[in-house]
Amino acid sequence: MKFLKKGEFKLKKKALITGITGQDGSYLAELLLEKDYEVHGLVRRVALEDSEHRLFRIKHLLDKIELHSASLESYASIFNVIEKIRPDECYHLAAQSFVSYSFEDEFSTINTNINGTLYVLSAIKEKAPHCKFYFAASSEMFGLVRETPQNENTPFYPRSPYGISKVAGFELTRNYREAYRIFACNGILFNHESPRRGYEFVTRKISNGVARIKMGLDKELKLGNLEAKRDWGFAGDYVKAMWLMLQQDEPDDYVIATGNTHSVKEFAELAFSYVGLKWEDYVVVDDKFYRPAEVFELKGDYSKAKKKLSWQPKVTFEELVRMMVDADLEKIRRIRGDLNK
Repeated sequence: MKFLKKGEFKLKKKALITGITGQDGSYLAELLLEKDYEVHGLVRRVALEDSEHRLFRIKHLLDKIELHSASLESYASIFNVIEKIRPDECYHLAAQSFVSYSFEDEFSTINTNINGTLYVLSAIKEKAPHCKFYFAASSEMFGLVRETPQNENTPFYPRSPYGISKVAGFELTRNYREAYRIFACNGILFNHESPRRGYEFVTRKISNGVARIKMGLDKELKLGNLEAKRDWGFAGDYVKAMWLMLQQDEPDDYVIATGNTHSVKEFAELAFSYVGLKWEDYVVVDDKFYRPAEVFELKGDYSKAKKKLSWQPKVTFEELVRMMVDADLEKIRRIRGDLNK
């Protein structure tokens, strides 16, 4: 172990997280703070003006991090933030990430996700070429899969504007790595969930719905395709893989997954049974929640990450479901308690 001499000091690494207010951003910020980073986050100005609602996932970190107002739709604002911070690492997590919404407003999804990635990469090239860059790619890029399980060499066949935008971001990242020698990595993350997941996503919709039904607040839960299968892991595990990618000697692309797949019906069945209920008594299939072009099954092969990053998931599917249901039950009990005071 090397000790610092008297009068010497070690500069903290500086990390910039776009999308710091989201599920992954909040877990990643916690991880980087634990590792003694100077953490910066990029947020929209409206988030700073409405911090109570828009910064709720990171409210316990606000005195430990520095937030910067910028928009992924404005190259000038991205450029100014990169120039000011000159980060050592940049984790580009911000995106319009709700797949179903991308069908409703494909123009906004494509514009924000592709241009935003290009703006961040370009600003790094111009003002912080030493900065290591992480791009949040997605298993949705595989779409109508050509092989199962999917690995880093599986061809992409996206089935949504969101998936298409992520393929473009993946290729941009790879191009900046090869053309400009930027240390740029793609993390092809399969579905990862937590109690911090947005309510619009099916896993949180289920866990919250189960909690509300158990507490007598609702009588049914409307879902779409119950047979769709996903490889679900815990977001807290996955952000560690992001960090590990940027600690390597050479940049590369990695699939991050559990290697196991479960259907939406299995998720619902486990969640309801956990609170002593039968899912069949409450789940109603509603066609409006089906996608125009469905992705039927995604299953990741994370053997490369296991070998090169020494990474593997820790939280099991069953633990994840119970964790999310417990959190939503606790939230309802807490609100009820507050209202009764």
